[in-house]
Amino acid sequence: MLGPHLTERTRRLIAAAEAKVQGYGGISLVSQATGLSRKAIAKGLFELETPPLERLPPTRIRRPGAGRKPLAAHQPTVKDALERLIEPTTRGDPESPLRWTCKSVRHLAEELSGSGHRLCAQKVADLLHELGYSLQANRKVLEGTAHPDRDAQFRHIQAMVEEALDAGTPVISVDAKKKELVGDFKAPGREWEPVGCPVPVKVYDFVDPAYGRAAPYGVYDLAQNAGWVSVGMDHDTATFAVETIRRWWRRMGAPCYPQAHRLLITADGGGSNGTRSRLWKVELQRFADETGLSIGVCHLPPGTSKWNKIEHRLFSYITANWRGRPLTSYGVIVNLIANTRTATGLAVTCDLDDNLYETGVKVSDADLARVQLVRNDFHGDWNYQIEPHLEAS
Repeated sequence: MLGPHLTERTRRLIAAAEAKVQGYGGISLVSQATGLSRKAIAKGLFELETPPLERLPPTRIRRPGAGRKPLAAHQPTVKDALERLIEPTTRGDPESPLRWTCKSVRHLAEELSGSGHRLCAQKVADLLHELGYSLQANRKVLEGTAHPDRDAQFRHIQAMVEEALDAGTPVISVDAKKKELVGDFKAPGREWEPVGCPVPVKVYDFVDPAYGRAAPYGVYDLAQNAGWVSVGMDHDTATFAVETIRRWWRRMGAPCYPQAHRLLITADGGGSNGTRSRLWKVELQRFADETGLSIGVCHLPPGTSKWNKIEHRLFSYITANWRGRPLTSYGVIVNLIANTRTATGLAVTCDLDDNLYETGVKVSDADLARVQLVRNDFHGDWNYQIEPHLEAS
């Protein structure tokens, strides 16, 4: 209780007084109880026995010149040497011995000792803090090379979305979520469980041949704040992506928008719904012919997939809902997704898609020519419309 209120001098004097009361062995007992070194307690005993005229003034803690000198006093170059080791690519030798080694304080202390600077690992940590360093993890902020028309494309998408919403046209954001291992595998995050009873999972994350991986593909309706997710059991292809949109339209889209003649889709520029995918356009043409809808597509610029609405309005909440829960079966995945809710009223419907989707499907020039593709004047590779065939409608 007194410790925080004592100076270095009063601490050793009180400890010395207690040791003297204990008698023989008192220094060892007090040292064990307080953590003070035997040397400090012995010094306190000496000060207690010093005549009053020879004692330190009440305002001083140590005699002038006493105490260990700062490291910089007898090793003035140690900070520069440490900085050269911690940042070899920018401040020192690119052939530094720690260039390809974990820069732990122990390794740094060993390397500094080899160059004539003697100090312990704890002192290295103290120096790093003084130099403005701290332990930090990597941070995802680099999105690759920015396209010169990136901002213009975002403004174009925003204008198209606002125009469609004002006209009562359905607008959806689509994307594939990260594939998930199905089985007794560790799930990121923590969930409330009885103390000392964590859910047992497998040690190694090898794909279970009996289940494989789940491939969720989502559709988010911006106007209704509602999501549809198809959990695929096979490959994530353009056919699977459009089949998910088709299921959403039959179960949710058509009942909500009975008078709709057009559908606007915002999607990433890569993957199963990529800008260069011929199969994506062919499958959208089939969907347009089935429904009679005119389908507009706006792709996000390269390297901006995290800005897709579905990422932070649907997928992020699904991930939070199944945190810490092993995805032991497809049924568990479907139920966890379908029961995702938010305070703002998000509702999610989920369905299992057990169809098989062939990979490597080639689309001929003739098949692509049948697509009623109308490209926008601004970046027709990113913004286009697919009209249904008249005979189909």
